[in-house]
This record gives sequence, C-alpha cells and structure tokens, in this order.
Amino acid sequence: MLSAALSGKNYKVLKNSVGISDMSAFTLHDLQCFDAVVKEGGFQAAAEVMNRSHPAVFAAVAKLERQLGLELLERGGYRVQLTAAGQSFHRRAQALLRELESLHAHTAQLAMGAESELRVVIGDLCPVPQTLRLLSRFFSQHPSTRLHLHFEAVTGPWERLFNDEADLIFHRVDKHDARTEWVDLCPVPMIPVAAPGFLPFRASRSIRREQLRELTQCIMRDTAQSPESRSYFVMEGAPQCTVADQLMKKEVILQGMAWGHLPRFLIEQELRDGSLISLAGRYLSGAVEELVVARRHDRPHGPVANQLWQLVQEHAAQWRTTPSH
Repeated sequence: MLSAALSGKNYKVLKNSVGISDMSAFTLHDLQCFDAVVKEGGFQAAAEVMNRSHPAVFAAVAKLERQLGLELLERGGYRVQLTAAGQSFHRRAQALLRELESLHAHTAQLAMGAESELRVVIGDLCPVPQTLRLLSRFFSQHPSTRLHLHFEAVTGPWERLFNDEADLIFHRVDKHDARTEWVDLCPVPMIPVAAPGFLPFRASRSIRREQLRELTQCIMRDTAQSPESRSYFVMEGAPQCTVADQLMKKEVILQGMAWGHLPRFLIEQELRDGSLISLAGRYLSGAVEELVVARRHDRPHGPVANQLWQLVQEHAAQWRTTPSH
C-alpha cells in the first residue's frame, strides 16, 4: 500500500528535540477516511460514502491523529469540526488526494485499448449539419469503434453525461461544474419569434411580456428522465404547446399556432424573407447560449475518445464561421 512515510528520526531544533521516532507511516486510506469525514460532516456519513463501517472509519482517523500527534477534529458538536491544525493539514492532504485521483485516472487511461464504441449526444442548441459532418468523417476513419448517437433536449444531454451514458456532448454546460471540461464552439442567440399575423396587436420593439400571456407559447419537452427544476424562456400561466425538438417547434410557429424562442441559426432565412418576425425588444429579450463540446473531467478517456476530442478542438472554428451564424 502506498504510504506517506515519516522517517523515524529525531530532529534537533536549537536545544529542543522534536521526537517523532514513535510515529509510524500513515496510509492513504487514513487520509481518505479523514477527508470523507470532513466533507460529509460526520463519521457515519463518511462511512456510507466510502462503503466502510463506522468503526473502521473512526479507527482510521483516530490512528491518523495518534501517528501525527495532532488533534485534527473537534467531536463535541452535531457535526465534527476541524481544529486549527486539522484545517492546515486538510488543505495539504487534499492536494495529495487529488494527485492520487489523477494517477488512478491516468493509469486507467493507459490500460485502455481502442474503444469498441463511443456515445455522443447532440443537444437541441447544436447546429446539426456541421456536427454530423465532423462525426461522419471521424468514424469513417475508425471503423472498429461504433458510434452511438443520441439527440437530447434541454437537460437531457447533462443527464446522460453525469449518468455515465455519454462520452461527449454538444450542448451548453455549467462552466462552474468541476466535473466537466469543455471547448467553446459558438454563441447561439435565442430569438423570440412569431408568424406575421399571429399577434392580435402591432408588432414592435416595445412588446411587454404581459401582452403575450394569453397567447400560446411553444416550448420544448425536456428529454431527461429526471428533469431539473429549471425552465428556459417559459412564461408562467400562459397556454402552452409542447414539442420534442427545435424543428417541430419552428414548424408550429411558422404555421401561426404559437410563438416561442428559436436559435438564430435555424431561422436566419425566415427572418430575412419575413415568414417569421422577431419579438425581441426593450421588454422581451432573447438570450445568447454558449454551445460547447463537453466531457467528464473526472473520468478516464480512451485513445479514440481523446482523438475525437482533439479533432473537435482543431475544428472548433467551423461552428463559429458557418454562414448560419
């Protein structure tokens, strides 16, 4: 077992001897138990996360304190708290544990051969033609790796990624989530639009949200099995028409059955020829979403997945320079 070894020597500091000859090496398991207790706030919670017994975790932390000659935790309250020494030690220990996780991931990556399959998810904000062209070109050069391609909407891409059901997604992400890494592809303006004649009043840049509350809004169905409690552009209290994808949403709006937000790349021609009109203005704004390609940062990736990741990075500009944008 790897251990953070403390040698059995006596160190002299001026005339004072700091004796550590009775300290034995502490193990990475001891550090992991200590870290789990700190993060979970207690021994029982840490034991459940680590799939260990409560006595085993308690003993590991007690052994660590005994070996260090330090009191790391205050155990008097409802949640255990770090002592001053414990705070300092925990900061340094976390760096070691992060390196350990990185080493495990790197080792798993080295052990991987060429993957037999890769799972890619295209989200509803992604321009499909250039994405499929790149994937088609890549997988034609890797015939031994099968592409499993999925199309998901709203939070569906995230659910597949975080449930380990996707190796790569083309969608928006929370860039503050440390579990992911991403490459920016392009901004996607979302424009509120309607067909000419749909509004019972004159279209202008001064349309207020209240004026649309009695009109049917077309929204997209979230494909996630357990959708997050968030909505995008949904007007509460308004009658709704729910569709499965952006193309169906566009058609419903074109036919004058509802209004709604659509990505600009999908409606450039319609805005030019007047078959759709923008409702964006002073009180009803659109939004700009950031399309990225993303994958898990906390998971190992095989050689084919890494080649695809590199290829997307090299061709990221094709999403930004496409005429549809």
